[in-house]
Amino acid sequence: MPTHIQLATDLLRNAAKFFNDVGAQNPDLADQMSTNAAAFDRVALLLETDPTGEFVEPEKAPE
Repeated sequence: MPTHIQLATDLLRNAAKFFNDVGAQNPDLADQMSTNAAAFDRVALLLETDPTGEFVEPEKAPE
């Protein structure tokens, strides 16, 4: 039986795959879908490596 963390990371990685698949089928959305997929993959990695850690938002780039 998977743990909550395993379930969450599987869901996040499946969502990332979905975004990548949508981007591959629709070039107009490819950049945005790639960004979305990377975010979901990153959160899955954070959950796996530090499940009780606090999220620190990256510095925003100057406009």
